[in-house]
Amino acid sequence: MEKKTFFLRNEQVRRNLIDAILKLPLNDHHPITIRITDFDRTLLQNSLFHALCGDVARQAEWLGKPRTPVQWKTLFVSGHAMATGMGAEVVPGLEGEFCNIRESTAKMGIKRMESLIEYSQAWAVGNGVKFRDVRYSNDYFGRAS
Repeated sequence: MEKKTFFLRNEQVRRNLIDAILKLPLNDHHPITIRITDFDRTLLQNSLFHALCGDVARQAEWLGKPRTPVQWKTLFVSGHAMATGMGAEVVPGLEGEFCNIRESTAKMGIKRMESLIEYSQAWAVGNGVKFRDVRYSNDYFGRAS
């Protein structure tokens, strides 16, 4: 069965969704899963967060060393999880290293991603990071306008 996604934003979409559900086959042994979720973070939020991590990587250090944007992303997601009561889990990795089993930003809803961005911006400003003045054209490819 092909995957279908409906963005419930008006009555026509609601009717289309109901019609699609009514046409689905019923099977006690192989049921179909239907999930209703909040919309994931926007691509604009994703672009903003990655630009923020890049600015921090160019200007800040952690534990006396410069870090890459990907490493700052890990630090911000982990710190945000702790600050918002989700906690963190650090486990021994496959080769004896330690790994932080962290939340996926790709699975964050809009509000959660907004909170992560605010947390990261607050940390950066509190640690002297100056952000670039970048404006996105809202084309969802992260290109500056």
